[in-house]
Amino acid sequence: MIKKLSIVVLILTNQMIMAQNNEAKMKNELAQNPLIAQWNTPFDTPPFASIKTEHYKPAINYALSEAKQEIEAISECKDDPSFENTIVALENAGKLLGKITSLFFNLNESNTDETMQELAMEISPLLTKHSNDIYLNQVLFSRVQKVYLQQDDLPLTAEDRMLLERTYKAFVQSGALIDAKHREEFRKVSEELAILTLRFNQNVLADNNSYSLLIKDKKDLKGLPKYAIEAAAELAKSKKEKGWVFTLDAPSYIPFITYAENRNLREQIWRAYNSKANHNDTNDNKEVLIQIANSRLRLAQLLGYENFAAYRLDNTMAQNVETVNEFIEDLLQASLPFAKKDLKQVSDYANANGFDSNLQRWDFSYWSEKLKNEKYAINPELIKPYFRLESVKQGIFALAQRLYDLEFRENTTIEKYHPDVMVYEVWDTKNDKFMAVLYMDFFPRASKRSGAWMTSFREQRKDLDKTDVRPLIQMVCNFTKPTSKEPSLLTFEEFNTFLHEFGHCLHGILSDCSYESLSGTNVYHDFVELPSQIMENFATERAFLDMFATHYKSGEKIPQELIDKLIASERYLAGWLSIRQLFFGIIDMNWHTITKAYSGSVEAIERNASLKAELMPMIDSCMMSPQFSHIFGGGYAAGYYGYKWAEVLDADAFSVFKAKGIFNREVADSFRKNILSKGGKKDPMQLYKAFRGQPPTKDALLRRCGFID
Repeated sequence: MIKKLSIVVLILTNQMIMAQNNEAKMKNELAQNPLIAQWNTPFDTPPFASIKTEHYKPAINYALSEAKQEIEAISECKDDPSFENTIVALENAGKLLGKITSLFFNLNESNTDETMQELAMEISPLLTKHSNDIYLNQVLFSRVQKVYLQQDDLPLTAEDRMLLERTYKAFVQSGALIDAKHREEFRKVSEELAILTLRFNQNVLADNNSYSLLIKDKKDLKGLPKYAIEAAAELAKSKKEKGWVFTLDAPSYIPFITYAENRNLREQIWRAYNSKANHNDTNDNKEVLIQIANSRLRLAQLLGYENFAAYRLDNTMAQNVETVNEFIEDLLQASLPFAKKDLKQVSDYANANGFDSNLQRWDFSYWSEKLKNEKYAINPELIKPYFRLESVKQGIFALAQRLYDLEFRENTTIEKYHPDVMVYEVWDTKNDKFMAVLYMDFFPRASKRSGAWMTSFREQRKDLDKTDVRPLIQMVCNFTKPTSKEPSLLTFEEFNTFLHEFGHCLHGILSDCSYESLSGTNVYHDFVELPSQIMENFATERAFLDMFATHYKSGEKIPQELIDKLIASERYLAGWLSIRQLFFGIIDMNWHTITKAYSGSVEAIERNASLKAELMPMIDSCMMSPQFSHIFGGGYAAGYYGYKWAEVLDADAFSVFKAKGIFNREVADSFRKNILSKGGKKDPMQLYKAFRGQPPTKDALLRRCGFID
């Protein structure tokens, strides 16, 4: 008996020792994990070289555990709820988790692989569950609600009040008021939705990367500009192919669809581009997007809204579905007569030049570009030499210096996540203050999704000790790559994209807020595009172009004649381009104003949208919805109208710069003070009126487009 007992004790002792050893080993591994360890790096930037994909999961699990403890401490606090011990404490909870997940998900967009994508599928439900555990915590919500109801008796700043308002509303819109029997359904649907949106983006990326057009006969290159041919040759060489390879990445696809004389090949690549994630295979998104739309509807209805758009628009300048639909309809009616003239003009021109077929979608860019070049003598071979990427970058930096006293100092010692990336310290030279680190990632690759965007690895905030934590900003694009014969030369559209995304960067860089959730671009969706789109207005300003736009070979400044042509061409196809944007907005609203689960075809939704805002027949199997990452895989659901909404704002706002001078420091200081630095501190209309002195009107936009005199 004693001997048996001794054996049992020995076994238990060994098990305890093993458990302790495993725990010690785990703690040691966590201590060595670069995502958790202290970053002894310049400006606390991520040590990318040390971070491996296998580090994310244990680091996120650890950070989740820490975040849960922080939330429990707030919930179980014995003191009466106050702004500091509840609202501010919630704002500061989960900082480590946010630090790690910002890194992971931003890299999953810009430098991913299959392992990261699989891990994202595994991690996302954990994060959604954690979010639900916070917002469905009734004890925690009770504390938030008590502070919210006594706000009039509290000594709060305007920013404090906004944080309180946003926190309370976040709980309400995340299910805090849902009855107990429906909370589990809310949890389940929101977790499924997180997976579906990830899958949507992964399918688009996979389908985009799966296609390439190999041309072996040189005659099929006829019409293409030299830069496109050279890039295709280099891509073919990298793929060990003989000939020229074109892909669906914008720098490859756009020149081909615009200039290639071979109509059959134009049709082939157009169909491939416009049928992404719509081939009834493993990358098909039709069922995925229907599930997303239905899941969003269910969440909205659980929260008491008629549809998802009504739920989403509750936190916007527009505020409701009716306002958005009226806005789209007003602009549609203003645009349609001009769009019809644009289509007739291009069609007549094509017919007059020997085109004897009906104009199809793969013909429009080709013939409209020929007409544009004939009317304004503009083609990329004329324009691109003046827009060398390095010169454009320095010119935009110089503009930021002139307007906002910002200096961009390249830092080659800060680690980067890919060799293509360039890293800059941003300094306010007037106040000798460090403002941000800016990562600039310019060129397409298989590991990066298409498009262009700005995001951040860390957002600006002020810690409890009032230390100003400056942001780490990431700007990601897919510009024309340099070749062995030429540097990267941008099209005028790429130049505009650079200005646009850089405007978002300035919004993050110049942020001066106390709370991270209100800083930088954390504003209403239909306000966030103002700082980006206003920058595009500088694209044809002579005084700005003179700062950098010189021919990369001869060094001559861009001729005034060419600038005049660019300005004259700004209204070219303005009606056509306007209804295209409005068409996307209508698709978005159609998907997100359904009031019962949808089981019909995806094509039917698009055809319904086309009745209002399309002047050419739809092509079977070619649709926007299956690849519409903005709304099904990003943050623009029921918000795509915001691009046109912001056009109204940016045209109206830039009219002040035009009236007083595009470099006028009084105007620039006001824009920085009232818009760029304020983030979401106040209601955006208050911020806009503080800058403009009045609410915005559509007149400046309609005048810029040539729709009114």
